[in-house]
Amino acid sequence: MFDEYPLFDSHMHIIDKKFPLIPNNGYLPPEFDYKEYLKKMASYKLCGGVVVSGSFQAFDQSYLIEALKNLGERFVGVTQLPACVSDEEILRLNSIGIRAIRFNLKRGGSEEIKHLSSLASRAYELANWHVELYVDSKELKDLYPTLITLPSVSIDHLGLSKSGFKVLTQLVEKGVRVKATGFSRVDFDVATALKTLYMANPKSLMFGSDLPSTRAPRPYSSDDFILVADTLGKDAAIKVFSTNAIEFYKPNSANKSSKRGAVTGATS
Repeated sequence: MFDEYPLFDSHMHIIDKKFPLIPNNGYLPPEFDYKEYLKKMASYKLCGGVVVSGSFQAFDQSYLIEALKNLGERFVGVTQLPACVSDEEILRLNSIGIRAIRFNLKRGGSEEIKHLSSLASRAYELANWHVELYVDSKELKDLYPTLITLPSVSIDHLGLSKSGFKVLTQLVEKGVRVKATGFSRVDFDVATALKTLYMANPKSLMFGSDLPSTRAPRPYSSDDFILVADTLGKDAAIKVFSTNAIEFYKPNSANKSSKRGAVTGATS
Protein backbone atom coordinates (compact mmCIF):
# COMPACT_ATOMS: atom_id res chain seq x y z
CA MET A 1 0.00 0.00 0.00
CA PHE A 2 2.78 2.46 0.90
CA ASP A 3 4.04 2.83 -2.66
CA GLU A 4 0.56 3.78 -3.91
CA TYR A 5 0.63 7.18 -2.20
CA PRO A 6 3.28 9.90 -2.41
CA LEU A 7 3.93 11.09 1.14
CA PHE A 8 4.93 14.60 2.15
CA ASP A 9 5.51 14.08 5.86
CA SER A 10 4.03 17.24 7.38
CA HIS A 11 5.32 16.72 10.91
CA MET A 12 8.46 15.06 12.24
CA HIS A 13 11.41 15.89 14.48
CA ILE A 14 15.14 15.52 14.02
CA ILE A 15 17.05 15.24 17.29
CA ASP A 16 20.81 15.54 16.98
CA LYS A 17 22.75 15.73 20.22
CA LYS A 18 25.58 17.64 18.56
CA PHE A 19 23.28 20.64 19.00
CA PRO A 20 21.77 22.22 22.13
CA LEU A 21 18.93 20.41 23.88
CA ILE A 22 17.05 21.92 26.80
CA PRO A 23 15.22 19.68 29.32
CA ASN A 24 11.45 20.26 29.23
CA ASN A 25 9.87 19.37 32.57
CA GLY A 26 12.90 17.15 33.12
CA TYR A 27 12.52 15.41 29.75
CA LEU A 28 15.28 15.03 27.18
CA PRO A 29 14.48 12.99 24.05
CA PRO A 30 16.63 10.18 22.66
CA GLU A 31 18.66 10.96 19.57
CA PHE A 32 16.90 10.61 16.20
CA ASP A 33 19.04 11.95 13.39
CA TYR A 34 18.18 12.35 9.71
CA LYS A 35 19.71 8.97 8.79
CA GLU A 36 17.48 7.20 11.30
CA TYR A 37 14.47 9.10 9.98
CA LEU A 38 15.15 8.08 6.37
CA LYS A 39 15.67 4.49 7.46
CA LYS A 40 12.28 4.48 9.21
CA MET A 41 10.59 5.89 6.11
CA ALA A 42 12.37 3.69 3.55
CA SER A 43 9.21 1.75 2.62
CA TYR A 44 7.23 4.93 1.85
CA LYS A 45 7.11 6.94 -1.38
CA LEU A 46 8.59 9.92 0.44
CA CYS A 47 8.53 13.14 -1.57
CA GLY A 48 9.51 15.60 1.17
CA GLY A 49 8.49 16.75 4.60
CA VAL A 50 8.61 19.19 7.48
CA VAL A 51 11.16 19.25 10.31
CA VAL A 52 9.40 20.76 13.34
CA SER A 53 11.21 22.29 16.32
CA GLY A 54 10.29 20.71 19.63
CA SER A 55 10.03 22.22 23.10
CA PHE A 56 13.45 20.78 23.96
CA GLN A 57 15.06 22.71 21.06
CA ALA A 58 13.69 26.12 22.10
CA PHE A 59 15.10 28.90 19.88
CA ASP A 60 18.09 26.96 18.52
CA GLN A 61 18.35 27.15 14.73
CA SER A 62 21.64 25.30 14.25
CA TYR A 63 20.18 21.78 14.38
CA LEU A 64 17.40 22.75 11.97
CA ILE A 65 19.76 24.31 9.43
CA GLU A 66 21.88 21.15 9.49
CA ALA A 67 18.86 18.85 9.21
CA LEU A 68 17.50 20.67 6.17
CA LYS A 69 20.90 20.63 4.52
CA ASN A 70 21.13 16.87 4.99
CA LEU A 71 17.56 16.02 3.99
CA GLY A 72 17.50 18.12 0.83
CA GLU A 73 15.48 20.82 -0.85
CA ARG A 74 12.08 19.10 -0.64
CA PHE A 75 12.18 19.33 3.13
CA VAL A 76 11.29 22.54 4.96
CA GLY A 77 11.39 23.66 8.57
CA VAL A 78 9.10 24.98 11.29
CA THR A 79 11.00 26.87 13.94
CA GLN A 80 10.47 28.68 17.24
CA LEU A 81 11.49 32.33 17.45
CA PRO A 82 11.40 35.05 20.10
CA ALA A 83 9.23 38.09 19.47
CA CYS A 84 12.37 40.24 19.29
CA VAL A 85 13.65 38.39 16.21
CA SER A 86 14.77 40.79 13.50
CA ASP A 87 13.24 41.04 10.05
CA GLU A 88 16.66 40.17 8.66
CA GLU A 89 16.78 36.92 10.62
CA ILE A 90 13.35 35.86 9.40
CA LEU A 91 14.43 36.47 5.82
CA ARG A 92 17.70 34.62 6.38
CA LEU A 93 15.85 31.60 7.75
CA ASN A 94 13.38 31.77 4.90
CA SER A 95 16.26 31.55 2.42
CA ILE A 96 17.38 28.23 3.89
CA GLY A 97 13.96 26.61 3.95
CA ILE A 98 12.13 27.68 7.13
CA ARG A 99 8.44 28.17 6.39
CA ALA A 100 6.62 28.71 9.70
CA ILE A 101 6.81 29.69 13.37
CA ARG A 102 5.60 27.30 16.04
CA PHE A 103 3.89 28.31 19.26
CA ASN A 104 4.07 25.36 21.65
CA LEU A 105 1.28 26.02 24.14
CA LYS A 106 1.21 22.40 25.28
CA ARG A 107 4.86 21.96 26.26
CA GLY A 108 6.44 25.41 26.24
CA GLY A 109 9.85 26.23 24.81
CA SER A 110 8.44 28.79 22.38
CA GLU A 111 7.38 32.44 22.57
CA GLU A 112 4.45 33.46 24.82
CA ILE A 113 1.00 33.46 23.29
CA LYS A 114 0.61 37.21 23.84
CA HIS A 115 2.99 37.70 20.92
CA LEU A 116 1.07 35.39 18.57
CA SER A 117 -0.80 37.99 16.55
CA SER A 118 2.05 40.45 16.06
CA LEU A 119 4.72 37.83 15.28
CA ALA A 120 2.44 35.85 12.99
CA SER A 121 1.45 38.93 11.01
CA ARG A 122 5.04 40.14 10.67
CA ALA A 123 6.35 36.75 9.53
CA TYR A 124 3.57 36.42 6.98
CA GLU A 125 4.16 39.89 5.56
CA LEU A 126 7.93 39.35 5.36
CA ALA A 127 8.16 35.77 4.16
CA ASN A 128 4.65 34.36 3.66
CA TRP A 129 5.09 32.15 6.73
CA HIS A 130 2.22 30.63 8.65
CA VAL A 131 2.03 29.84 12.36
CA GLU A 132 1.68 26.39 13.83
CA LEU A 133 0.12 25.74 17.21
CA TYR A 134 0.69 22.78 19.47
CA VAL A 135 -2.40 23.41 21.54
CA ASP A 136 -5.11 21.44 23.27
CA SER A 137 -8.35 22.20 21.44
CA LYS A 138 -10.11 22.92 24.72
CA GLU A 139 -8.17 26.23 24.64
CA LEU A 140 -9.34 27.14 21.15
CA LYS A 141 -12.55 28.84 22.22
CA ASP A 142 -10.56 31.65 23.85
CA LEU A 143 -8.12 31.81 20.96
CA TYR A 144 -10.76 31.71 18.23
CA PRO A 145 -11.18 35.51 17.84
CA THR A 146 -7.42 35.86 17.34
CA LEU A 147 -6.93 32.84 15.10
CA ILE A 148 -9.58 33.83 12.56
CA THR A 149 -7.79 37.16 12.03
CA LEU A 150 -4.42 35.57 11.26
CA PRO A 151 -3.43 35.06 7.62
CA SER A 152 -2.37 31.41 7.83
CA VAL A 153 -2.58 28.87 10.67
CA SER A 154 -2.17 25.14 11.29
CA ILE A 155 -2.87 23.11 14.43
CA ASP A 156 -0.95 20.00 15.47
CA HIS A 157 -2.15 16.49 16.34
CA LEU A 158 -5.86 16.86 15.47
CA GLY A 159 -6.20 19.28 18.38
CA LEU A 160 -5.73 16.49 20.97
CA SER A 161 -9.06 16.78 22.83
CA LYS A 162 -12.65 15.88 22.10
CA SER A 163 -13.83 18.75 24.29
CA GLY A 164 -12.64 21.37 21.79
CA PHE A 165 -13.23 19.46 18.58
CA LYS A 166 -16.32 21.47 17.62
CA VAL A 167 -14.32 24.73 17.72
CA LEU A 168 -11.49 23.06 15.78
CA THR A 169 -14.00 22.11 13.08
CA GLN A 170 -15.27 25.69 12.95
CA LEU A 171 -11.70 26.91 12.45
CA VAL A 172 -11.19 24.38 9.66
CA GLU A 173 -14.27 25.77 7.95
CA LYS A 174 -12.54 29.18 8.10
CA GLY A 175 -9.40 27.82 6.42
CA VAL A 176 -7.22 26.70 9.34
CA ARG A 177 -5.14 23.59 8.55
CA VAL A 178 -4.88 20.58 10.85
CA LYS A 179 -2.13 18.01 11.07
CA ALA A 180 -3.34 14.42 11.07
CA THR A 181 -0.53 13.32 13.35
CA GLY A 182 0.07 11.76 16.75
CA PHE A 183 -3.01 9.54 16.74
CA SER A 184 -2.16 7.99 20.11
CA ARG A 185 -2.15 11.47 21.68
CA VAL A 186 -5.88 12.13 21.15
CA ASP A 187 -8.85 11.17 23.31
CA PHE A 188 -11.38 10.51 20.51
CA ASP A 189 -11.99 8.22 17.56
CA VAL A 190 -9.48 9.18 14.87
CA ALA A 191 -11.43 7.83 11.89
CA THR A 192 -14.52 9.85 12.81
CA ALA A 193 -12.40 12.98 13.28
CA LEU A 194 -10.69 12.53 9.91
CA LYS A 195 -14.02 12.24 8.10
CA THR A 196 -15.49 15.24 9.93
CA LEU A 197 -12.53 17.53 9.23
CA TYR A 198 -12.19 16.44 5.63
CA MET A 199 -15.87 17.15 5.00
CA ALA A 200 -15.52 20.57 6.65
CA ASN A 201 -12.64 21.50 4.32
CA PRO A 202 -10.95 19.01 1.97
CA LYS A 203 -7.76 21.12 2.01
CA SER A 204 -7.42 21.12 5.78
CA LEU A 205 -5.83 17.79 6.70
CA MET A 206 -2.09 17.11 6.34
CA PHE A 207 -0.71 13.74 7.40
CA GLY A 208 2.55 13.41 9.31
CA SER A 209 4.46 10.60 10.96
CA ASP A 210 5.25 12.56 14.15
CA LEU A 211 8.49 10.56 14.33
CA PRO A 212 10.13 9.82 16.68
CA SER A 213 6.87 10.33 18.60
CA THR A 214 8.46 11.88 21.69
CA ARG A 215 6.34 11.40 24.81
CA ALA A 216 3.47 9.87 22.83
CA PRO A 217 1.60 6.97 24.49
CA ARG A 218 2.74 4.85 21.56
CA PRO A 219 5.12 5.60 18.66
CA TYR A 220 4.04 6.09 15.07
CA SER A 221 2.89 2.91 13.35
CA SER A 222 2.22 2.09 9.72
CA ASP A 223 -1.30 1.29 10.92
CA ASP A 224 -1.81 5.07 11.24
CA PHE A 225 -1.09 5.50 7.54
CA ILE A 226 -3.38 2.61 6.64
CA LEU A 227 -6.15 4.06 8.80
CA VAL A 228 -6.13 7.29 6.79
CA ALA A 229 -6.22 5.46 3.46
CA ASP A 230 -9.00 3.11 4.54
CA THR A 231 -11.08 5.85 6.17
CA LEU A 232 -10.95 8.47 3.43
CA GLY A 233 -10.54 6.50 0.20
CA LYS A 234 -7.81 6.94 -2.38
CA ASP A 235 -8.62 10.37 -3.86
CA ALA A 236 -9.04 12.05 -0.48
CA ALA A 237 -6.07 10.19 0.99
CA ILE A 238 -3.78 11.51 -1.75
CA LYS A 239 -4.72 15.05 -0.72
CA VAL A 240 -4.10 14.30 2.95
CA PHE A 241 -0.83 12.42 2.38
CA SER A 242 0.77 14.93 0.05
CA THR A 243 -1.19 17.44 -2.04
CA ASN A 244 -2.49 19.60 0.81
CA ALA A 245 0.84 19.92 2.59
CA ILE A 246 2.87 20.52 -0.56
CA GLU A 247 0.50 23.34 -1.46
CA PHE A 248 0.68 24.76 2.06
CA TYR A 249 4.47 24.64 2.45
CA LYS A 250 5.39 25.10 -1.23
CA PRO A 251 8.80 23.44 -0.76
CA ASN A 252 9.81 23.26 -4.42
CA SER A 253 9.16 26.85 -5.46
CA ALA A 254 10.24 28.18 -2.07
CA ASN A 255 13.62 26.54 -2.26
CA LYS A 256 14.47 26.66 -5.94
CA SER A 257 17.39 29.03 -5.32
CA SER A 258 18.65 26.97 -2.39
CA LYS A 259 22.10 25.42 -2.50
CA ARG A 260 21.27 22.88 0.19
CA GLY A 261 22.35 19.35 -0.62
CA ALA A 262 20.07 16.35 -0.97
CA VAL A 263 20.37 12.94 0.61
CA THR A 264 20.14 10.04 -1.80
CA GLY A 265 16.65 8.57 -1.51
CA ALA A 266 15.23 11.47 0.46
CA THR A 267 13.22 12.85 -2.42
CA SER A 268 12.49 9.73 -4.41
